[in-house]
Amino acid sequence: LDLEDVTDQFDALSMDGDSASVTTAAGRELVAVRAPIPRADSSCKFPHRPGSGRAGTRCLVKANHFLAELPDKDLHQYDVAITPETSRVSGRAVMAELVRLHRASYLGGRLPAYDGRKSMYTAGPLPFTSKEFHITLLEEDDGSGQERRERTFKVVIRYAARADLRRLEQYIAGRQAEAPQEALQVLDIVLRELPTARYAPYGRSFFSPDFGRRRSLGDGVESWRGFYQTIRPTQMGLSLNIDMSATSFFEPLPVLDFVGQLLNADIHSRSLSDAERVKIKKALRGVKVEVTHRGNIRRKYRISGLTPQTTRELSFPVDQGGTVKSVVQYFQETYGFAIQHINLPCLTVGNQQRPNYLPMEVCKIVEGQRYSKRLNQGQIRALLEE
Repeated sequence: LDLEDVTDQFDALSMDGDSASVTTAAGRELVAVRAPIPRADSSCKFPHRPGSGRAGTRCLVKANHFLAELPDKDLHQYDVAITPETSRVSGRAVMAELVRLHRASYLGGRLPAYDGRKSMYTAGPLPFTSKEFHITLLEEDDGSGQERRERTFKVVIRYAARADLRRLEQYIAGRQAEAPQEALQVLDIVLRELPTARYAPYGRSFFSPDFGRRRSLGDGVESWRGFYQTIRPTQMGLSLNIDMSATSFFEPLPVLDFVGQLLNADIHSRSLSDAERVKIKKALRGVKVEVTHRGNIRRKYRISGLTPQTTRELSFPVDQGGTVKSVVQYFQETYGFAIQHINLPCLTVGNQQRPNYLPMEVCKIVEGQRYSKRLNQGQIRALLEE
């Protein structure tokens, strides 16, 4: 029986069983054993690295990983309901005020970590399972320039569960195959609490002008340095991985300087073309500015557009009787401020029904506003050279 005959007989065999046999002419029995097909299973584990540092020359390196220890206290999760509903920014402001007022009393000295939505975590239990608070804050500045009114929020904090960190301990010790993502998410929320309060959070990163030198990218835009952090389990234990990042912000410039950079032209002694007006309006719409003509009163406004007329041509009613004043006259009489660049349009701020007019020369861009528009080629090149 040659090899080809043996192959044909094996191919004809049913493979439903665990093994099959064929007897050759010489009386020898050939046995085929079907090996079980390995399955992708969560119980499968990669073997641990047998060793390290046995070859070559040892040296010390700096890495962006920092060893972290699991807390020795249980983390307790609480549901948070704020009414009326708020944005994530104002929700954090409400919870920060609640902690400021009641940490030493109702919160039992605990410092909660709030996720900005509907959950918070504490190291150890609070003195209650459910409690209602009433927190009064000034309304969030919407940039309309109107006086901010007080607003009261109802906050209900209710015990939800104990965050189970034992599975994470077991995973680090090698006694569990899958990393418990829920426990890692809880630790991530806790670790984000402090940088969220101190720096400017955007996405998963935190930025500050104090993290090194700012770099101008051109056209009134600058880059800020920041960092991105994540908690990861390793063979050595928990590791806090921190990566550097950078993103673009509006430079906190006087609006006249910003417009000059944007147009790459001297605008102080001439009027603007229609194309230039469109470009300025597109760049500044939604940007928050503060006024500089009222001494220490730095009131903030959000830009909604530009006036079609120049400052010289603008006038508006100042009372219910229909008295009309020009913008130039109003600023001179009310603030003692003589507008110099009357050939330029004014910024419009506030609502469209009753807009306010602000000359460009009395406005400065508020610091810390992320530039979310697409960067041009020159700006991208400058950012990559950071």
